[in-house]
Amino acid sequence: MRDLKHRKTAGKRNRTRHSINAERMKMHVSKNDTVRVMRGDDKGREGKVLRTYPKTGRVLVEGINIVKKHRKARTAEEQSGIIEAPAPVHSSNLMLIDAKTGEPTRTKARIDTDGTKERVGVRTGEPIPRTR
Repeated sequence: MRDLKHRKTAGKRNRTRHSINAERMKMHVSKNDTVRVMRGDDKGREGKVLRTYPKTGRVLVEGINIVKKHRKARTAEEQSGIIEAPAPVHSSNLMLIDAKTGEPTRTKARIDTDGTKERVGVRTGEPIPRTR
């Protein structure tokens, strides 16, 4: 009987596949934050974060990166046509808007007095609340 050169390594393969799937990118913005676009066609525009995609590091921002989709009618009553919808942009192209000054700011983390982690604007030093 001949030896198999390539044996199935189901345990190892599944373990690596799931570990890759479980990876998440760290993002400095979260849902309902107000952000300003720093790169791309919509540079300088502001909007509210509608959704985050942690696996890809992308963010869906209201009114930013509008793309046209050709949509076919799925029912007899529905009308087909070209629909405009926002597409996700990478979180590295966005900056968080400071609530007090209204300017874009970098953030850092700080442990509060009661032990909770909070975001802090680098220039002002003021905490930026996370609204979930």
